[in-house]
This record gives sequence, structure tokens and C-alpha cells, in this order.
Amino acid sequence: MAGRLQGKRCFVTAAGQGIGRAAALAYAREGATVVATDRDAAKLAGLGDGIAAMPLDVLDDAAVKATIEDNGPFDVVFNCAGFVHQNDVLNCRDEDWDFAFALNVRAQWKVIQAALPGMLAQGGGAIVNMASAAGSVKGVANRFAYGTTKAAVVGLTKSVAADFVTRGIRCNCVCPGTVDTPSLGERIAANASTAGSVEAARAAFVSRQAMGRLATPEEIAELVLYLSAPESQFVTAQAIVIDGGWTN
Repeated sequence: MAGRLQGKRCFVTAAGQGIGRAAALAYAREGATVVATDRDAAKLAGLGDGIAAMPLDVLDDAAVKATIEDNGPFDVVFNCAGFVHQNDVLNCRDEDWDFAFALNVRAQWKVIQAALPGMLAQGGGAIVNMASAAGSVKGVANRFAYGTTKAAVVGLTKSVAADFVTRGIRCNCVCPGTVDTPSLGERIAANASTAGSVEAARAAFVSRQAMGRLATPEEIAELVLYLSAPESQFVTAQAIVIDGGWTN
């Protein structure tokens, strides 16, 4: 079904790579005008027609507010920015905890807070937040701060959905399993010495997926697209798992 977002305006964070980039491209493919943001402006190169690339640090509240107000109103917001700390409750540092909540949770709040008035003024909109199977659905070893923040994203999502369900706003989150992104590549490299090699570290991530493979960013982006498009208009307040059977 082509043109599912024809005439819509979409806002995406962390659009420079991985799932965020795949979602921005999917939105544009379906006819949307997309504002694609990332802290690293160089990563936004080559996104193509229908996509306005804008550098943005989502930890900068004033910049978030200004960027959304200057380029909105938006029909769709996809909160994709995040960071994965590898720690447990004993070795989680204060700065890790604070940064994880600032980027994985607080930034989503501030983006929604800035975009929601415009959505309400035009009668509705769709918000999609990035959660994770880790923390949101199951406990995962060595993901203490990350898993805690992703559980918080589910609560944030359901609260926004409940508050604005009668005013045309839908808010959902996606909970991926292990996705083959540059971010995962960084974690694989970090685990290489412990695992014995990069190949062994990658194999460990693959082995925990029931399907025996990693997800592609494009597969996750298709779910994000569905939650952003009119065919999901009866779907709100949901944390939807897309994990290849990992949490089964």
C-alpha cells in the first residue's frame, strides 16, 4: 500500500543510522515529509528527497523545543535516540544511571512535550517510542541501567496514551530484540576481548535469538511505520515486541 503517509509530517530522532535512519527512509517512501535529526550531522548525509536533515542534540531542551516549533506541527513523532550501557546494579555508576535516564527517557518526554501541542491543535497524531525487549519485557544480564530505562519508556508511553486518547493522540512503543545496527557493532567490539574475538562476540548476540539471526533495522522500521500510519488507528498504549522469539 503506497502513500500511507502522504501529506504527513514526521519527526525522527537518531536518524543518522540504524533503526532511526531506516524509519526516516520508510516514512519518506510512503509520501511523508520528514525532519530527520541526529546529534552527528555527518550521519544524516544522503537521506534523499523528502527528508530535511537537521543536527539536534536531544539532551538540549531548548534546541528540541525550537526545532520542533520551527518545523512543525508534526503528524508523527518517532523517538529513537538511546544508549545501551553494559552494567549491573553493583557496577552501575551514578553518571551512567543519570545519562541513561536523560537520553533514553527524559529526551522522549521533552520531544513529546514540544510536539504534542501542535498535534492537538490539528486534531491528532501518532507517537512511537523506542523501548526494548530488554527491560520492557524480560530481564537481561548486564543491562541494569538500560533495562530500567526501557521499562520506564513503557510507563511513559502508556501514560501519554491514557491522557490523550480522547483527543486523537495515539502513543505506542516498540520493543525490539537484537538488531544489527552500528550501535550493536560497538557493543560487539567492546565484548571482543572477553569473548575471545569479534566473531565470537557477535556469535553470542546471534545465539540468544531464537531465529538464529539478528533483526535488520528495516524490519523494525516497518513496525514503526505501521504504528505511525492510519491502518493502526485503533492501536494505542501498546508495547509491541518484535524480537524473533527471544522473549517467547
